[in-house]
Amino acid sequence: MNLSNAELYRLKSDARRGLLENDLILQRFFDRYADDLNAEDGQVLKQLLALDDNDLMDLLIGRKDELAVLKEISSTTAYQKMMMRLREK
Repeated sequence: MNLSNAELYRLKSDARRGLLENDLILQRFFDRYADDLNAEDGQVLKQLLALDDNDLMDLLIGRKDELAVLKEISSTTAYQKMMMRLREK
């Protein structure tokens, strides 16, 4: 089941970041995948967007593959799929 408009709006609002690079990557992601996001994707994104800007940037550009605070979800298929989508050029 896809995310509701309200859930998607909330994620997009949370995606507005202090680092322009994060904004650009997240905007590109939402332009490509917003219509296809499901509840599981929403939960992964919610946890990613709760990170501080520098930690999020490290994940988005592949400087790091995981963070200790995401240890529980970093091995899940949903997380790995999300990171592949976010890192697409």
